[in-house]
Amino acid sequence: MSYLVLARKWRPRNFEEMVGQEHVLRALVNALDSGRVHHAFLFTGTRGVGKTTIARILAKSLNCEGGVSSKPCGACAACREIDEGRFVDLIEVDAASRTKVDDTRELLENVQYAPTRGRYKVYLIDEVHMLSAHSFNALLKTLEEPPPHVKFLLATTDPQKLPVTVLSRCLQFNLKRLPPALIGERLRWILEAEKAEYEPAALSLLARAADGSLRDGLSLLDQMLAFGGGRVGEADARAMLGTIDRAHVGRIVDRLADGDAAGLVAAVAAMDELGPDYAQVLEELASVLQKVALRQMVPGLEEDESWDASQLEELAARFSPEDLQLYYQLAILGRRDLPLAPEPRGGFEMTLLRMLAFRPAAAPQAQEGSVPGTPRSQPEARPPTASEPRPAGVRTPAAGPADFSSWDDVVEALGLQGAARQLASHCTFVSFDDDVLRLHLDSRGEALRTRQQEGRLTEAVSRLAGRGVRLEFEVTAEAVDTPARARERERESRLEQARLALDRDPTVQALKDRFGAVVHPDSIKPVG
Repeated sequence: MSYLVLARKWRPRNFEEMVGQEHVLRALVNALDSGRVHHAFLFTGTRGVGKTTIARILAKSLNCEGGVSSKPCGACAACREIDEGRFVDLIEVDAASRTKVDDTRELLENVQYAPTRGRYKVYLIDEVHMLSAHSFNALLKTLEEPPPHVKFLLATTDPQKLPVTVLSRCLQFNLKRLPPALIGERLRWILEAEKAEYEPAALSLLARAADGSLRDGLSLLDQMLAFGGGRVGEADARAMLGTIDRAHVGRIVDRLADGDAAGLVAAVAAMDELGPDYAQVLEELASVLQKVALRQMVPGLEEDESWDASQLEELAARFSPEDLQLYYQLAILGRRDLPLAPEPRGGFEMTLLRMLAFRPAAAPQAQEGSVPGTPRSQPEARPPTASEPRPAGVRTPAAGPADFSSWDDVVEALGLQGAARQLASHCTFVSFDDDVLRLHLDSRGEALRTRQQEGRLTEAVSRLAGRGVRLEFEVTAEAVDTPARARERERESRLEQARLALDRDPTVQALKDRFGAVVHPDSIKPVG
């Protein structure tokens, strides 16, 4: 008896057995159960994500002898023949081998005739983007207005090559690449059904190597079973895929944690005897660093099957978050730059040495008695003494609550810039009691009062007062005399003076009289 490959043996026979693609399945199930089935469907997506499988299940749902529904019985003659690929009213066409217009015309000659066995005649055209322009033109009219007994199911990996006239006549469903976790779970389920031994770490390797394609994952699993004699082990999977043993990557990460350059070079020399693909090693290194960073930031994260949880915990305690972020970025960039290196091993070594050379600067030593990992407290602000120079342009009021009554002077003394200064300029002084500074806030400046800007203003006021100060704002719609309004009045006064000076200028008067010149008021700007 001939062997049936896993991709064919375990191909889903109904929508419930499909892996992933819930967004597509939901739409198809609702359409079938409600009887609102379009005459043309286009399934797009990368290889091995289920385009043809979904099309065949849809054909089975349409022709099941139990009636049109999202749950074909799978036992009637039509369901069995579609599963076996011999249903006469399911016409499967590989567009890659039938690109000519004559092939398309020959295919469509029998569209007008009723189905022989089933309820619908279903045309499944795979890799439809390979058809020629003339073939698409021959297909268009039939695709737009097919007979009621005909359904078109088109599949392609490259929808950009399809004419918009075809796209506009189809319901388009984009199938997504499957995540490694979903592929690994499906491989685990199949191995348990096949009663084969496996190691979880090996399944993780195969799922990642599948690169989003479940069919590729099943093909790799077939190859792995042959390679391992019916058993799926991590060591065999790494040997088959050509990936490096994670123990070598673990040693490299360990040397990075110690900052041991000599140890790194020795670890690379030992690994080089195995003839590794250094791009894959950098990929594995970046993956480990990412897992350690996650373990560091989210301690309760579920365990990773490819790495021991205790090992990840230990590495998380030995690295600083800054080092992890830097090393991960350098590993990604090193993988990109590796083809430019004179030789792969040298490029890999330079990437590792670069991690040690450009590590973040060590944090300053904490003050005696401070708690490690907490920022040092800032020295208490105090007003400068008479012998100390004051910053230029800063007016320091005398000590006491009355100092803040001249709010315009205070705004200048705070030395703020940007939005925080604008917020202060839209305020006026109300009172200062018990380290609480109360201010009126002009409603025109209310939008400037964000948590960040209020914090900057509070910090500046506390620094000026020499102690902690709390701010309380009262928004008012009245036209209070804020520093902002004072500056606005000053600008308007200067602008009016500029207009009067321009009107009295003899040169301007002469231009008006001789040439009929007109002065645009909006163009006048005061100088100085």
